[in-house]
Amino acid sequence: MTEELQDNMLACLEQVIDPELGIDIVNLGLIYGVDIDDDGLCTVTMTLTSMGCPLAGIIVEQIESALEDLPEVSETKVDIVWDPVWTKDRMSRYAKIALGIR
Repeated sequence: MTEELQDNMLACLEQVIDPELGIDIVNLGLIYGVDIDDDGLCTVTMTLTSMGCPLAGIIVEQIESALEDLPEVSETKVDIVWDPVWTKDRMSRYAKIALGIR
């Protein structure tokens, strides 16, 4: 995968807003990785801010929708993982400022 394609995929994922926090999932640090195989299967490895998040299904649907516009992506698979555990340290400076976290 080229760096440009990875940047484009992350830019698409920045359009996916966590409904509870109002910040995109990339700046929240929820995205652990994106990959794409030769057949166009895009795999997004991510976590959520808490186990049992009631909005997980909505976020997954938004991820699939955001990536479907890229011509290189034929299908998207979202793997939700719990290791490593998400912490506020994974958030970007922008997200911390927007949420008033120091």
